[in-house]
Amino acid sequence: MITGEAHGKIILLGEHSVVYGEPSIAIPFPATNLQVHLSATEKEYLIHCDFYQGLVAEMPELLDSLQTLIHLCLQELDPRHAVPFRLEIQSSIPAERGMGSSAAVSVATVRSIYKFFGQELKKRQLLVLVEAAEKITHGNPSGLDALMTSSHVPYYFIKNKTCTPLPINCSGTLIVADTGITGQTRAAVKSVAQKISGKDQTTYQPMIKELGLLAANGKNFLLSNQPKQLGNTLTKAHTILRKLGVSNDSLDDFVTTSLQNGALGAKLTGGGRGGCMIALAKDLSTAETITQALKEKGAIKTWTYEMSEYN
Repeated sequence: MITGEAHGKIILLGEHSVVYGEPSIAIPFPATNLQVHLSATEKEYLIHCDFYQGLVAEMPELLDSLQTLIHLCLQELDPRHAVPFRLEIQSSIPAERGMGSSAAVSVATVRSIYKFFGQELKKRQLLVLVEAAEKITHGNPSGLDALMTSSHVPYYFIKNKTCTPLPINCSGTLIVADTGITGQTRAAVKSVAQKISGKDQTTYQPMIKELGLLAANGKNFLLSNQPKQLGNTLTKAHTILRKLGVSNDSLDDFVTTSLQNGALGAKLTGGGRGGCMIALAKDLSTAETITQALKEKGAIKTWTYEMSEYN
């Protein structure tokens, strides 16, 4: 059996605006991870995951991106020597929560297939293949999910321009809380696109610029150990994202609850309209208080991660 691995990701700053060339900051989130196991079969290509068990050729529309990715990988390799395999996905990354689940599946799948056939896989090849699958899933992906679910360091990212590792030097504890509501990344991205190109574009276009500026400022706060200023920046970003229509009542409630219980800042993360919220606490004790309050508000899953782990 051959195994390919990937992990979750968290966008600290820059959701939605990253699609339009503004800066963003994202971090790998190894507290959630995913493995794809491959083993040879006699005749058919098979898949086993939470959503489907059966032939790759008969996968449902929900898994179109994965089916396409498998075909692309086999085309990139030599199809004349292809050996049928069974592909099994095991994941602790919640699906459709803005934590990079679809990209992680793609990353681990590509890694496992190339390893299965004994072929070298370069980073650029990996990102190109994953990006092709992400276009099917999300429509107009920034490329950030593909990068972060395959990397082990935070990045400062500007689409098609800058992709720089970010050596974080910031104290504090990050809390991630799952609302239990499926995110709607594709619909949210489309909605934002309509707003910034519609009749009220003069209202919404500056919000995209402001989100980019907040990400740029956030980079400085991360580099100079200013957690309080970083927290304020997170909250400001959430306010803008809410005005853009990509939050919802549960996310807003989680943000408010976090702030009321001592968070330095809080915001939605990912595409929005569901999914997860992040909050920054000054220390682990405060993080535990915030976590308990979020659970009482209905968070179905929470994670904490020390920012110092990224140093």
